[in-house]
Amino acid sequence: MSRPSALRAALPYLCLVGAMVSLSVGTSFAKTLFPLVGAQGASAYRVGFSALVLCLVWRPWTMRMNREDLFAVVSYGAMMGAMNLCFYMALRTIPLGVAIAIEFTGPLSLALLHARKPVHFAWVALAAAGLSLLLPLGDASLTLDPMGVAFAATAAVFWALYIVAGQRTGHLHGGRSVALGMTTAAVVVAPFGVAAAGAALLNPAALGLGLVVAVVSSAIPYSLEMVAMRAISRRSFGVMLSLEPAVGALAGLLVLGEHLAPRQWLAIALVVAASVGTVATDPSREPAEAPLHD
Repeated sequence: MSRPSALRAALPYLCLVGAMVSLSVGTSFAKTLFPLVGAQGASAYRVGFSALVLCLVWRPWTMRMNREDLFAVVSYGAMMGAMNLCFYMALRTIPLGVAIAIEFTGPLSLALLHARKPVHFAWVALAAAGLSLLLPLGDASLTLDPMGVAFAATAAVFWALYIVAGQRTGHLHGGRSVALGMTTAAVVVAPFGVAAAGAALLNPAALGLGLVVAVVSSAIPYSLEMVAMRAISRRSFGVMLSLEPAVGALAGLLVLGEHLAPRQWLAIALVVAASVGTVATDPSREPAEAPLHD
């Protein structure tokens, strides 16, 4: 294979890796906003600015929908907003990589809901083993804040519901339905941001950083993902997306200086392996074509 041909073949995969890296780095930067506007304010910035950018690009008001379609898109957006808010609340007290690993149990559980083969139950056991390693179990240095874990677990539930809701919008225009869904998410999250941060949300420095977070964690990943999905099979897409907890852990280390213990790295690796295995060995379903989680 010639070099140009090899590059064209690799480009979609590079785009998907770039999307995961951009999302994780953007989320890491969002965490630096917490001292200024809190997790709620940072979440409001992220979904609010993302909705603005997506609406300018896709003009969702031109999309024709009946009442059922509108309900499906609004439900999808509400789950998206709740997922994002809970995830950011978790990031206040637990590391990024750990939070993503816990949150990833949402789509993983959804994929295994109808598990019948022994190998599927093996993936459940592997994921459970990984999560058990995140518990302190006699090592006080590895203690995770229970409230942070609870928020991450709640985000996992909303991620699963987000996928289910997103599948009901599959017949609609992708970009416009996502734009309208993100607008709904902004409506859901904004009151929490205003209540927590108030006038601090109008701080020029915070506004500028919030816009950067929205672009890096939403606009760029979504665009790269659209390129990747045109050339990568859904199964391969799902397998690669399973690497996100590890990418998040690396971003947390490099951007935020969040050092994880060897046991926590092993836990993340087991969750990633369980997710990869679930997608690779399930012939009955394909990963949903949805934007990278929160």
